[in-house]
Amino acid sequence: MKTYLDQLRYVLEHGVRSSDRTGVGTLSSFGLHARYDLSKGFPAVTTKKLAWKVMASELLWFISGSDNIQDLKAIYEKNKIWDANYEDYLSRLGLDQNDGSMGRIYGTQWRRWRGADGQEVDQLAEAIHLIKNNPDSRRILVNAWNAAESSANQVALPPCHTFFQFYVAEGRLSLQMYQRSADMFLGVPFNIASYALLLHMVAFVCKLDVGEFVHAIGDAHIYLDAVDQVKQQLGRQPLALPTLTIEDRGQTTIDDFRMSDFVLNDYQCAPAIKAKMAV
Repeated sequence: MKTYLDQLRYVLEHGVRSSDRTGVGTLSSFGLHARYDLSKGFPAVTTKKLAWKVMASELLWFISGSDNIQDLKAIYEKNKIWDANYEDYLSRLGLDQNDGSMGRIYGTQWRRWRGADGQEVDQLAEAIHLIKNNPDSRRILVNAWNAAESSANQVALPPCHTFFQFYVAEGRLSLQMYQRSADMFLGVPFNIASYALLLHMVAFVCKLDVGEFVHAIGDAHIYLDAVDQVKQQLGRQPLALPTLTIEDRGQTTIDDFRMSDFVLNDYQCAPAIKAKMAV
């Protein structure tokens, strides 16, 4: 994870002070790029603890196409990563509670993208179909940013990781993701692991080897109240990467996976470093 740590250090040392919607303020840089070769290990951060079950359960929730926070809790009841955004969303709507719906967030756009004519498209399923049947296509895309459904009163949080594309070459599957907004300390290690896991899952059902996860970041930032934590993390030495094993139960579709299928082998890490999530 040296690549990630180098990016974190770059933003700390070269980022400019910027205001943001949360009011906390950031150090911000624009336009970072990284490549992670998954054949060399799973890109889990080792200079602090990765919340593996939280990350994996969120990804399975996205893949399910749900927009409801209760469905996330059903996958992993201790997952609280969306709680603050959900409460903020209710406040914006002037509600004390609702049925758990948070608007048409990531999974809904991935699996039930709605066009102007009202027709829904399962982008993720179509992408997997193309990987299997037309792997040289340059249109193997999934878009989470639907401008018609991303205002503050429509969705708990407009997508930060907005768009991803698959690429097949020499029997290896790669994925590039564009992230418009990236919390380099709290969010990015989580995002890297999530898309690496997604890549492994899609490669599994398509019977391909894993290639690279390529990460393109727009606004890369460190919140001002997390600067000390960033310095603490950068003072630690990274450890060897773990590997990922997926239990083969005969899964043939992206919807066939469950939490217990994923095993992170030989994961060693430094203790967790806590910071407050800006909302």
